[in-house]
Amino acid sequence: MYKNPSTNELAKALYTVNRHAKAAPNPKYLYQLKKHALLKMIDEGKAIKKGLHFSRNPKYSQQASDVLIECGDYYFHTPPTKEDLANLPHLGKLDDQYRNPKVHMSLKIAKQLLQTYSGFKEPQEPTQKRPVFKRLGDSY
Repeated sequence: MYKNPSTNELAKALYTVNRHAKAAPNPKYLYQLKKHALLKMIDEGKAIKKGLHFSRNPKYSQQASDVLIECGDYYFHTPPTKEDLANLPHLGKLDDQYRNPKVHMSLKIAKQLLQTYSGFKEPQEPTQKRPVFKRLGDSY
């Protein structure tokens, strides 16, 4: 089904996953999926690290930077590594005028595409058995 997706298809799936992660009650897995897919795309030359931007909402109100990654017609931000901070040029403040192109893709399809591409699967949570409580006075 998703044997050899194009760079633009992957970018659209990343955009969809990223958009849903921003409003998800537990976004951890979606951000991990984004990270794994982007790292593989960078390794394959399908995405390029362009530079650093100042973070819009830095943690603890201290100045911080994010890595700007170009992927097809889309741009994404990820947390920087020490190598990124040392090697990438700083591009300054984020341009609020630029927006990624809109895309309409279901989250389910986007997740399947990125999981197949990156090989990163959603961890299965173990099912917990609920304790059985006996009422006092009942004899079994």
